[in-house]
Amino acid sequence: MGDFRFKVLAVVKRIPAGTVLTYQEVARRAGQPMAYRAVGNILNKNHDSKVPCHRVIRSDGKIGGYNRGSALKRRILLREGAKLK
Repeated sequence: MGDFRFKVLAVVKRIPAGTVLTYQEVARRAGQPMAYRAVGNILNKNHDSKVPCHRVIRSDGKIGGYNRGSALKRRILLREGAKLK
């Protein structure tokens, strides 16, 4: 696993339920602020249920993609109490 990928997954694992971060914020916390598209690609390929990829959204507040479907991502976030636009 690449160093950046490892850092991204570590950041996302620490996002508490009911909270969201943007892809850009995850990239910044992983040490590469301009690599937000890479964050999306990394999370899209992740299938580890211990990494709550659904807690990462777009900078404009929209849900964004999810490898299990955007509708499921929205339902999970709402169930966790996240504030969405």
